[in-house]
Amino acid sequence: MPTTVSMTVNGKAVTGDVEPRTLLVQFIRENLLLTGTHVGCDTSQCGACVVHVNGTSVKSCTMLAVQAEGADVSTIESLADGDTLHPMQEAFRDNHGLQCGFCTPGMVMSAVDLVKENPDPSEPEIREWLEGNLCRCTGYHNIVKSIKAGAATMRG
Repeated sequence: MPTTVSMTVNGKAVTGDVEPRTLLVQFIRENLLLTGTHVGCDTSQCGACVVHVNGTSVKSCTMLAVQAEGADVSTIESLADGDTLHPMQEAFRDNHGLQCGFCTPGMVMSAVDLVKENPDPSEPEIREWLEGNLCRCTGYHNIVKSIKAGAATMRG
């Protein structure tokens, strides 16, 4: 029996009918057709599906869509302002913080939340924050470098 769920996604009020077991990531990708949020593991270990729910980063594959009822959800699509990248996205591009790009949306969303909590994170703090985000291509060096650069730009 479908359930109606309503929330704000990327600043826009949305409503949809979902099965009670529908994951937030499925609602975002399949109902809203916002495919920047990736599903990489189906076991909540990789972090490719990280979004912000009420300002906090969460793995959207660990949350039911009905649990986000009334919430404010931000996906990777919300960061850029038209053709102008968010400072963290720009830092990932400029510092080669991505290779295949599959983990990048989750990494960037996690990094933005980290910098909100800690505007000048150390390398160990960045690495600890990213423990729930897996990259299968890089050695994380350029991801950490990207986050340091993005944090510096975001601080002004």
